[in-house]
Amino acid sequence: MMTPSSFEMPNLLPAVPEIFVLTATCVILLADLYVRDDKKVITYLMSLATLVGAAVLTITLHTGETVLTFSGSFVSDPMGDVLKVFVYLVTAAVFVYSRNYLIARNLFKGEFFTLGLFGVLGMMVLISAQNMLTLYLGLELLSLCMYAMVALHRDSINATEAAMKYFVLGALASGMLLYGMSLIYGITGSLDLAEINAAIKSLDDSKMMVASLGMVLVIVGMAFKLGAVPFHMWLPDVYHGAPTAITLYISAAPKIAAFAMVMRLLVEGLGDMHVQWQEILIIMAVLSMAVGNIVAIAQANIKRMLAYSTISHVGFLLLGILAGTAEGYSSAMFYAITYALMAAGGFGMILLLSRSGFEADRLEDFKGLSERSPWFAFMMLILMFSMAGVPPTVGFYAKLAVLQSVVGVGLTWLAVLGVIFSIIGVFYYLRVIKLMYFDKPVDTSPLETTADMRIILSANALGILYLGLMPGSLLALCVAAIG
Repeated sequence: MMTPSSFEMPNLLPAVPEIFVLTATCVILLADLYVRDDKKVITYLMSLATLVGAAVLTITLHTGETVLTFSGSFVSDPMGDVLKVFVYLVTAAVFVYSRNYLIARNLFKGEFFTLGLFGVLGMMVLISAQNMLTLYLGLELLSLCMYAMVALHRDSINATEAAMKYFVLGALASGMLLYGMSLIYGITGSLDLAEINAAIKSLDDSKMMVASLGMVLVIVGMAFKLGAVPFHMWLPDVYHGAPTAITLYISAAPKIAAFAMVMRLLVEGLGDMHVQWQEILIIMAVLSMAVGNIVAIAQANIKRMLAYSTISHVGFLLLGILAGTAEGYSSAMFYAITYALMAAGGFGMILLLSRSGFEADRLEDFKGLSERSPWFAFMMLILMFSMAGVPPTVGFYAKLAVLQSVVGVGLTWLAVLGVIFSIIGVFYYLRVIKLMYFDKPVDTSPLETTADMRIILSANALGILYLGLMPGSLLALCVAAIG
């Protein structure tokens, strides 16, 4: 029995950014009750201030060392700090891009921003989890926020249907993940990821069978959250059915957190089972690249096209992780960050073209964009080239890095497949560029947007071009973070 004298106060310093985000979001939630509908910009500005404050705290408290707290269930390390900063950055861009869209549809409410911030808190906990229970709590906090956000537009049948599909399939995946974790806990006797990894080394054959079953169930749960084939069925429908601002949120920052989840569970927790989970990831990576790139060609809706594009990018992300080397992990981290930036820009362009009563979510809506706005047609060209992996954009170096890591462990055939599917994928990205530059515009009305969105969206696209010309700094940051 624990007595007051035996209770040891945990070191709260590593978790200060999480405590700040939680406190600030609760304050915003209460303050929003007293803010009139025509003054919701206050909630919006407070939400951006929260993300800036969290970024400042994370960078200020960064020591470059690994620190454990809360009885070893929470870790602050270089990888976590870098990923968190990019989560703040991408989420702030999402909030800026979404403002006009939400106002035009009467969705500019406090719920979007508070759910978004609670989702960020879930990502932060997920990124810093050193215990299966902490990891699961962070994942469920993020998932519940995203379910609610998809259903935010209550008058939309498509959004409601997408939310129901997402919730039912998400609950199924969470159950599998939890069951897998319980099997691993039952065999190893610990929830701590480092202790699990140590215990697995000493398991006999019969116990290793149970651990392998637990590992498979854990991978199924993670594959759903990533959107990897064959657990991708929710992704196109949710991306299409949800309001574009919500699709933007789901598509960007959570992919960074999902990468962290895979790293914590598979690499830190089940690292000694690398041979078993490598085989599963190879199958999922090949299927994801194949299905994503081939099915995307048939899409007429750009949100569905980008959904299948996401599936193919998840396949490339898995290539780096399955390599099982420090080079592979750092290249996968580089890929996750650059993909989040590209996805934010891509969906941001759809929001830029949208206006009241018009979604701009069909490919034909991009026809003749070069005549309407040469500058933003060029920004979209950069984003599409980067997603396709065309030099000198950062998408090229991201794909090159993961393919090199796969070749480095002798899986050259897998790298060749990656190149082939990447070439197939170029087609549907080039189709968007062809529509913008070679077709006549269907809609000749000027783009309705604010200066802040124009500036941030331009910075997003130009940043991708800059990182393509100078990829060394971000790649070195990822290498140092993985250590």
